[in-house]
Amino acid sequence: MTEQGARSGRPDGVARLVAELTVVGRRLVGRGLVVGSGGNLSARTPDGRHLVVTAAGTWLDELTADGFSVVALDDGTVVAGNPTPTSELALHLESYRVRPDANALVHVHPQYAVLLTALGRPIRLISTDHVYYLRTIRVTDYHHPGTAELARAGADLIADGRCDCVVLAHHGCSVIADTVELACKRAMNLEEAAAATYHALLLGDEQTECPPGYARRLDTLAAGRH
Repeated sequence: MTEQGARSGRPDGVARLVAELTVVGRRLVGRGLVVGSGGNLSARTPDGRHLVVTAAGTWLDELTADGFSVVALDDGTVVAGNPTPTSELALHLESYRVRPDANALVHVHPQYAVLLTALGRPIRLISTDHVYYLRTIRVTDYHHPGTAELARAGADLIADGRCDCVVLAHHGCSVIADTVELACKRAMNLEEAAAATYHALLLGDEQTECPPGYARRLDTLAAGRH
């Protein structure tokens, strides 16, 4: 923590993360991925020991600095900011604990994604963007919102590092990434893929997906960068 951070009682980097999450909140509401005070956002601070998370009752398109809590990752203690973090705090904490590479989490309520999975219909990755940003989508069983059971179920499905995007049955989604912007893009692409799948089903198509060669090409390119 810098000298300035020590004086304020906040970890370094909080103001930057608040600004990034505020922009993303407006984008997600603008895309119709959440209504009213639903949904919540967070980001891990540079020290790796805290997260900045939206407070309970906040509207994601009207966020201000007062609408964020700074929480210790180890025990969930609020160390600065709004004293009442989102009721889904456990989902954020558990997800960061099992994925040290995750620096941001978006939890919103994408209606096409929720509808399709509730009906037992898999969300298909039809475009190259869907494959690039999502790769794998997993779905939890139903658990009540705001519970430890929901938090554990969401975290369990990303723990192996092969999935960054989870649909929480009859509820919403939990999407992680190494940056706030990428988490936002993944959430948007999840709902776009769900909408594309929905419309394909209306047209009588139950099979079309992006050619598998594209995913293999991405894997080849990624391997070449190591």
